[in-house]
Amino acid sequence: MATTSDIRKGLCIRYNHDIYKIVEFLHVKPGKGPAFVRTKLKSVTTGKTLDNTFSAGHKIDDVRVETNTFQYLYPEGDLFHFMNTEDFNQISLPKNALDSPELLKEGEIVTIIINAEDGMPLSAEMPAHVILEVTHTEPGVKGNTATNATKPATVETGASVNVPLFINEGDRIKVETEKGTYVERVKE
Repeated sequence: MATTSDIRKGLCIRYNHDIYKIVEFLHVKPGKGPAFVRTKLKSVTTGKTLDNTFSAGHKIDDVRVETNTFQYLYPEGDLFHFMNTEDFNQISLPKNALDSPELLKEGEIVTIIINAEDGMPLSAEMPAHVILEVTHTEPGVKGNTATNATKPATVETGASVNVPLFINEGDRIKVETEKGTYVERVKE
């Protein structure tokens, strides 16, 4: 058993007869009244998120997990296939177990969280940034660069990312996976 002081991003807990992964949390100590922890939980079975508040010192039932590195192979319907980089075993995960499947390209290395009790994969954590090639975007119009003007661009995985006007087709860009936002252009 853990307490609210052990809460961190990525922790898997048992709550309401399901296993949830903590996506966001905030420790709050108001001037008046007891402290509490505001959390955003994502179900590893259904993919639904819910907001919950735990009072300070509340006991939570954490799930013992193991992490392994896997290479993404290919999609098949709503299933995504991965290969363990150490023993080459393959597993499949449903789309809702992934944080941002639209930014996942073949060959990408991800960390998969596996329940240590029954060996079932719970979720996949993407790297913080991915490098993708822009496959389609409209040319930027000169003159409207007074502010941070952006335009939509389609990347090689099919996802749409807002990029600055100077980005062209064929450019490689770094994308933050958590928010799906443009970070910088990558030079070859």
